[in-house]
Amino acid sequence: MNRQKSFENEKPTLYLVPTPIGNLNEMTPRAIDVLNSVDVIACEDTRNSGQLLKHFDISKRLIAYQNFNEASSTKGIINLLSQGNNIALISDAGYPLINDPGQRVVSEVTALGYNVVPISGCSAFLNALVASGLIAQPFIFIGFLPPSTHDCVKKLRLYQSYPMTLIMYEAPHRIEKMLQSCLDVLGDRHICIGRELTKVHEEFIRGTISEILPIASELKGEMVVVIEGNQDDYEKDIDMGQILNMVNTSIESGMSTSAAIKEVAKQTGIPKNQIYDLVHGKTDQKGVC
Repeated sequence: MNRQKSFENEKPTLYLVPTPIGNLNEMTPRAIDVLNSVDVIACEDTRNSGQLLKHFDISKRLIAYQNFNEASSTKGIINLLSQGNNIALISDAGYPLINDPGQRVVSEVTALGYNVVPISGCSAFLNALVASGLIAQPFIFIGFLPPSTHDCVKKLRLYQSYPMTLIMYEAPHRIEKMLQSCLDVLGDRHICIGRELTKVHEEFIRGTISEILPIASELKGEMVVVIEGNQDDYEKDIDMGQILNMVNTSIESGMSTSAAIKEVAKQTGIPKNQIYDLVHGKTDQKGVC
């Protein structure tokens, strides 16, 4: 067991600090205070982050932490923590780890017993979700779908029976193709596209996929796509084999079986006892006793 009392020990700390997704006025006073207090700031791009820090008159040592150098950078961060340094991890925009680098370092730093402290702040998908007009919870954040149509369709099929609201990111040059794949796999559901969030050209486009598709090629800027969940009979259509895979994945990541069942039940809305029976062989993967 790893029990972290964030502010009742003197261990070195890795802070996860969100940065504005567009409007710099959304940088919180606490985020600024933390960035001023740490010894080192780890970031995706030292040039982009350097401009942000200059705007807030913050002068700190910057190191790069990106997907392609995650293994070596994680070792570097752990070495700095072992020397007593406090470190802030920031993304180019938004929250670290949410479709941005950081998962590896957080996993390894927590395993070693150092503090990992999150700072509240900006997240594009939460902005889009709460303003979408669709059911806000439960939801599944998927991130970017694969760029190829074949892989995109394959990924969407994993989620087509789920009743939870689906949230994805997409780039403007792929949005039309992505929406067509969603229409083909998910059907003509209600969606909301949030683009240029917090910026002067912020826009929310609400309607069905078929209503929005004709204007998709005109849309610019990074986008969040919020899609309503499957409103049909979830019990009838759900692939219980996929539910079993979710439980097994959670167990492989270190969860106990009971904790994994509880987590998957929370994520999917399926009763815990039904998942328990599935895991322990009392039902088959079609959910039949």
